[in-house]
Amino acid sequence: AALFMWITMMVAMMVPAVIPMASIYRGMCKGKAVEMLTLVFALSYLVAWSLFAIVAAVLQQWLHLNGWLGGMTLEAGVRLSAALFVLAGLWQLTPMKEACLSRCQNPLTFIMNHWREGYSGASNLGFRHGLYCVGCCWALMMLMFAGGAMSVWAMAALAALILVERLLPAKVVYTRIPGFAMILLGLWLASG
Repeated sequence: AALFMWITMMVAMMVPAVIPMASIYRGMCKGKAVEMLTLVFALSYLVAWSLFAIVAAVLQQWLHLNGWLGGMTLEAGVRLSAALFVLAGLWQLTPMKEACLSRCQNPLTFIMNHWREGYSGASNLGFRHGLYCVGCCWALMMLMFAGGAMSVWAMAALAALILVERLLPAKVVYTRIPGFAMILLGLWLASG
């Protein structure tokens, strides 16, 4: 059940983020199979997020069994929430986050650098893009535990943040401000 929930959440949260890239990919495809190639691209992207969902579901089970998550929404306690906010905030400030995000913010460049024809090319491109996206957003997804692993509000807030990060022009300030805010929130939670 946890795995199904995480896969469903990842798909729901990441479909809006992949639409701009899939639209550009679709526009670059030629021939009769454009729709199918675009579908293969998008599904391969979601496979990367489904692999992340497996890890998140196992982590959720472990946290729940060890008393770190509780309530109807499987929400983390204050200490774990504080640590997750600090972790997510610190990740926002790393060069790795920036490197992964740059692949998401420059879809045309990414597609041009990794283009291969056919279904295997579409699959490889979608999966590779998904891996960069996971690299960019994994720490943000861990905040689902702070907001409640089954919280629709936490899911909506994180999906909006991820979409905004992708659509705004590539500037470090767009990741730094939320990063510092998350660190401050985590420290505030830890002090209270």
